Amino acid sequence: MARKTLKTESGEDLTADDKYRAPALDKGLDILEILARQSGGMTRTEIVREMGLSPSQIFRMLERLVARGYVARSEGGDRYSLSMKMFVLANHYPPYRRLAASAQPLMDDFARQTDQSCHLVIPEFGAGLIIAQASPVSHWEFRARVGSQLDLFTTGSGIALVAFQAPERVEETLRQWGVASAAALAGIQDQIDVARRQGYRLGASGQFVGVTDISAPIFGPDGDATAVLTCAFIQHVDDTRAQKLDDALARLLALTDTLRLP
Repeated sequence: MARKTLKTESGEDLTADDKYRAPALDKGLDILEILARQSGGMTRTEIVREMGLSPSQIFRMLERLVARGYVARSEGGDRYSLSMKMFVLANHYPPYRRLAASAQPLMDDFARQTDQSCHLVIPEFGAGLIIAQASPVSHWEFRARVGSQLDLFTTGSGIALVAFQAPERVEETLRQWGVASAAALAGIQDQIDVARRQGYRLGASGQFVGVTDISAPIFGPDGDATAVLTCAFIQHVDDTRAQKLDDALARLLALTDTLRLP
């Protein structure tokens, strides 16, 4: 379809896109897009050079982005990088709410079928955030509180979130999540390697004795895990119903496959 054109007062062609241009907004968006491509941040001079504009045109816009919290300035004031504000805003976007809404009835079914609880975790503020939880109908249960934050390097859910990111950009992903240092990766690298080979993370809970964490990724369209579903498996001594861990694992993997984001 041909693009609609208008005429300026002098008779020059003016596209509909040009008619609604906002130069200041364009500069701000250009700065955000440029910084998004840089894992180590950029100096003001580098930003000016990249945009091909004068320093005076960039200075005020950059300072406003810092003041509004979209861009962070290094302690020495020499380098600029994206802050976590864009990430925080993105996590309020409806897909996560839709994911929780879609997952809840399936999680409830899982809890009834296995007599185990489970919880749904997404990355937020440098941690894992529990956004949904399901409990069995039995007298005893393990309950994870919705809204709680989980450490990315000491919990099953956190390790699984990290494990199922693209290896070549996992450190960059952690920075985008708000993790200041990726040094902790070395301490869980063995667990990451095992989880990637298996397609899930299974291991003793780092917080509770007698609990086995089963964590399976929910993949997004780019092939990275956008969320993790974890079953905190508890062996019920006096229960003769299906309590086997491998049954819970199989059901959890089937559930996460159903929830894969398009």
